[in-house]
Amino acid sequence: MSAGIDLAAAAWVKSSYSGSDGGQCVEVCLTFAPDGVVPVRDSKTPEGPVLSFPVASFSSFIAAVKGNALSH
Repeated sequence: MSAGIDLAAAAWVKSSYSGSDGGQCVEVCLTFAPDGVVPVRDSKTPEGPVLSFPVASFSSFIAAVKGNALSH
């Protein structure tokens, strides 16, 4: 899914759900949302792997988190 996108041009944003203590740090890149892809990475390892999700799937995930639909 991430084929054809240049992550060197990515503008990463740390999730507001990430803790400020250095743990559970997730970053997303909305740069490629118009192309239908939302890359996600661990901010503690920015040179590490990146997962890419379809915009619709990522939007559903965010809606579930905001609605507290996910169990802990």
